[in-house]
Amino acid sequence: MAGRPVNHQRRADLLDAAVDYAVEHGFAELSWRPVACALGVSTTTLVHHFGTKEQMLEAILGRLRERTFAATRDAAGDQPDLAAAVRAVWARTADPRQSAEFRLFFAVYGRALQAPQQFAKFLDQVVADWMSSLVEAQGPDTDPATARRTATLVIATIRGLLLDLLTTGDRDRVQDAAETFLATLEPDPRHR
Repeated sequence: MAGRPVNHQRRADLLDAAVDYAVEHGFAELSWRPVACALGVSTTTLVHHFGTKEQMLEAILGRLRERTFAATRDAAGDQPDLAAAVRAVWARTADPRQSAEFRLFFAVYGRALQAPQQFAKFLDQVVADWMSSLVEAQGPDTDPATARRTATLVIATIRGLLLDLLTTGDRDRVQDAAETFLATLEPDPRHR
């Protein structure tokens, strides 16, 4: 006898609620009972919709990555150039209202690095998401190798600045460093 089919809309709703729970409580608290209690469901319901705890964690990681990328991509919008796009992304990621989400992002990033086989999909996409977007923001006339190098530098710098900000809370110092970096991305007025 086959089990009842998974309601995909219900699974998506539970997954979004589980990500919200993880943002509020952290990655270490993601076990069946606390999550089920917070979501107002039974652990059996979670097992039905996610399978194993590891599968639930992987789904949470994936949705967090999707949310983070979508929100920062939306912040960049249709900016006219790389500098404007990165400035919009930095403003969104450095917003104090996003701190809990990005603390969780770095926690799950660390967890994924410790178990790369288990979280291979997260690790494969966490840089690739931004790489293509940042390469595209540089325009079709940019040499592809140069565009990839620049995109790599942007990803590493923004994530490093954000990690520093979340660690120290020294907003003035980190914002000053971010402004210095962002200025390096501004188009050279001599080439306009």
